[in-house]
Amino acid sequence: MKKVLVLGGTGMLGAPVVRRLAADGFFVRVLARHPGEAREKLADVAERVEIVAGNALDRLDVSTAAAACDIVHVSVGGPDERTATEQAARAAAEIGAERIGYVSGTTVAEAHRWFPMIEAKLAGEQAVVGAGVPWTIFRPSWPFEQLPRFARGGRPFLLGEVSPRWHWFAADDMARMVSAAYRKVETEGKRLTIHGPEAMTMREALQRYCDVVHPDAPPIQVMRLWLARAIGLLRRNAQLRFAAALMSYFEKVGEGGDPTETNRLLGAPQTTLDGWLAVSAASSRTDPRATGSAV
Repeated sequence: MKKVLVLGGTGMLGAPVVRRLAADGFFVRVLARHPGEAREKLADVAERVEIVAGNALDRLDVSTAAAACDIVHVSVGGPDERTATEQAARAAAEIGAERIGYVSGTTVAEAHRWFPMIEAKLAGEQAVVGAGVPWTIFRPSWPFEQLPRFARGGRPFLLGEVSPRWHWFAADDMARMVSAAYRKVETEGKRLTIHGPEAMTMREALQRYCDVVHPDAPPIQVMRLWLARAIGLLRRNAQLRFAAALMSYFEKVGEGGDPTETNRLLGAPQTTLDGWLAVSAASSRTDPRATGSAV
């Protein structure tokens, strides 16, 4: 039985990977700052998942958690991403892991290094590739699970129109692909682009989401990016400034990536937005919190 250490195992893309790996026969170890919360979130797979307390930014914590593991999977986003990935790469090298995997992004490219988030992701990729063990990098597009974040409280809101079309995917589809990748030697040394089956702008995807989940929602409000930047500066709101910069980046660079090789090796994602919404609507009837925040 292969043992996988997952960093970021309670996150939007990490938790589905943990569940899929467990279902596919892997034994999974999750490093978590708050073990009690992690156990509650992953209770449905408790028999095949070990939760250990620790910080993905702490070298000793990561090295200890990686002991006796065959695979290290990194699914950490935000400001901690670069450091967590570098710690994971060191730990994977120390134990001579069979594989290290890292969730990056579909727009990640040298040409986009000027944007700080991409600089951090490229540094993470470099650490993974330089670890000296077999590696696989996953470069996904936008997950459907992000949509609830744009409609908190049933009030849809976007920063800028962000006109490029994105191949949105379901996190469960990506989880299946990650699990398959760790069972295929052909995925070693690959950067695997993950695109869903349908291309939609953010507005199109959000409107379809609201039509099903929030049918009484008001029209989508759009704040222009220049206004968001100005308000962020005036109010010293770093979060708003970052969000405006992020949406401006996506507007400028578009989606990028070619999923052809990924789909050949792992099978293309099949879940459409309508299919994902049907599951989400059913979940919301049994658990009112299901559509209140991204999973």
